[in-house]
Amino acid sequence: MRVGFIGLGSQGAPMARRIVEAGFETTLWARRPATLAAFADTAARRAASPVELAAASDLVCVCVVDDADVEQVVTGEQGVLTGLRRGGVIAVHSTIHPDTVRRLAEQAKVHGVSVVDAPVSGGGRAAAQGRLLVMTGGESGTVAYCRKVFETFGDPVLHMGPLGSGQIAKLLNNLLFTANLATAADTLALAPEFGIDRGALAAAVLHGSGASFALDRVKSAGGTLDPLADRAGPLLRKDVRLLAGLAETAHVTAGTALAAADAALDRMGQGRLAASPTPAPRK
Repeated sequence: MRVGFIGLGSQGAPMARRIVEAGFETTLWARRPATLAAFADTAARRAASPVELAAASDLVCVCVVDDADVEQVVTGEQGVLTGLRRGGVIAVHSTIHPDTVRRLAEQAKVHGVSVVDAPVSGGGRAAAQGRLLVMTGGESGTVAYCRKVFETFGDPVLHMGPLGSGQIAKLLNNLLFTANLATAADTLALAPEFGIDRGALAAAVLHGSGASFALDRVKSAGGTLDPLADRAGPLLRKDVRLLAGLAETAHVTAGTALAAADAALDRMGQGRLAASPTPAPRK
């Protein structure tokens, strides 16, 4: 299988490297050419545009930031759909609205192309180690077709259900992670009030029943959310806003998880409620 990969950020780059090192014929494209320099020592090819990359691929993996970025590289004038062969597959690793994935799938169907959503969780270190969590949504045969590629960077690779299910699972994951950031930071803040060093408490609890991935991140950030605000804050706000919008549309109460997630966003200066509303997906 020939693989194309678009989006060589802190998580996408190690994902792409794992694919290349597994022996798949791989073509890369990036909006920032400088990110391609890290692949100079590999067998990966470089494309001048998404359409050129697609023409050299059977499966195109997209790992860019948001809905608008995904739509641009897939459906733009020089987008993937213009060059991908009939029978090709697009895998969306970005965390976006499930309706965006479904809409892309309808557009891709006209070109004889299939779409799966396959957002990932774990970060760049997990990607480099081949142990990202990959949450897939889509037709089971199409997911199976992609599995060998996904398994180069992911373990486990889980099929969550129909198209869009992977995105919903990822948004729920990020809701809980954001909520856990608030509870972890608040708990560590109590430590000095009782004469315990907050770093020592974090190190202890990480070996106990209160351990969590979020607690580890807060400990690494010095016990507060401040160092996470600039980089993680905007992305978490995007994801929590998407999940809150889905819950509102479905008339589902998100409960304490959303309340705690909002508390974390507020502490990072990324308040969801104070921000402009998320644009409704285009029909």
